[in-house]
Amino acid sequence: MRKTTTRKFFKRFAIIIALLLLLLISYVEIMNRHSKDLTYRQKVLKAFYPLLMWAGKASGKKVKHMENSKINMPSTSIYDLSIQLNNGSKLDLSSLKGKKILLVNTASNCGYTSQYEDLQSLYEKNKDKLVIIGFPANDFKEQEKGTDEQIAEFCKVNFGVTFPLATKSTVIKGGSQNPVFNWLSDKKQNGWNDQDPTWNFSKYLVNENGVLTDYFDPGLSPVSNEIKNAIAK
Repeated sequence: MRKTTTRKFFKRFAIIIALLLLLLISYVEIMNRHSKDLTYRQKVLKAFYPLLMWAGKASGKKVKHMENSKINMPSTSIYDLSIQLNNGSKLDLSSLKGKKILLVNTASNCGYTSQYEDLQSLYEKNKDKLVIIGFPANDFKEQEKGTDEQIAEFCKVNFGVTFPLATKSTVIKGGSQNPVFNWLSDKKQNGWNDQDPTWNFSKYLVNENGVLTDYFDPGLSPVSNEIKNAIAK
């Protein structure tokens, strides 16, 4: 009698687990019905991005937002720098005078990868006053292993990205750090901030006059009120 009861329990347990797995797989596929050529890891990350952001808020953990409240001026100009884009062209930052610039280090296999979609939405709604530039980097847990061509195709097909992407580079401090991120994370140059990216999708906002005004941690959505308000200033 006891063996029969045990077998029934495990049979029911197995059925429940199978149903949960089926629901999970169905959810992932539904959330990725418009995606193309994603690995299953990428599909799962994209599907559960909303839950990741919700969990961050629910935990009550404060997401770092650093602001240049005293308006410390840079000692060297960001407009002296240029960016090699992944389409082979060069972007002189001096050509962006008069617009705000949001600079973001990005990756294709991160829990925050779906922020590409939020960044594109932010870009489309603020094209008259804002330029967004993505800097693909493989610095955090090797979550960006693709080539420049693969990254560009991935972003365009799955997130509709039309804002500029730089060639893949290093964004954390060190001898090979991208010159733009070297400027962003060195207060001797930008006037106040030494914070380099803490993870993929760290965000830096430069105002119309080339002043670094804000740093936002990855856990802060590009369409959050904090970022939208900073852009609206």
